[in-house]
Amino acid sequence: MAQERITPYSDEDLEYFRTLVLRKKEEAQKEIDTLKAQLVKDNRDELDNDSGYSFHIADSASVATDREHLYIMIDRQQKLIGYLNRALLRIDNKTYGICRITHKPIPRERLEAIPHTELSIEGKMKEQHDPRS
Repeated sequence: MAQERITPYSDEDLEYFRTLVLRKKEEAQKEIDTLKAQLVKDNRDELDNDSGYSFHIADSASVATDREHLYIMIDRQQKLIGYLNRALLRIDNKTYGICRITHKPIPRERLEAIPHTELSIEGKMKEQHDPRS
């Protein structure tokens, strides 16, 4: 049984958005790989410099803060990939480009700027005023 088309966008448009989403997903994965490589490098550098004489507690706090920042950035990119994967599912089931709050079409310009969005501007405003939406 074929999936009923809900999206206002043509198959050609959906393929355009699929390409856009896949490109964003690839960029996010590259960023994760870069951040993880930085963590490995920082850990290696910390081990190389870990002598009892030159390591100060303030240095240790700075290293911990930097590491925490890297983990937060990795987490943010992983969440973005999750949102992008959900966008790909909406493209596949032809529900992409419909606001989950207002059920109206999301303008193309918004989808081009934020291809994983599930909300129109109107839907975003409603969600902010009523978080239960």
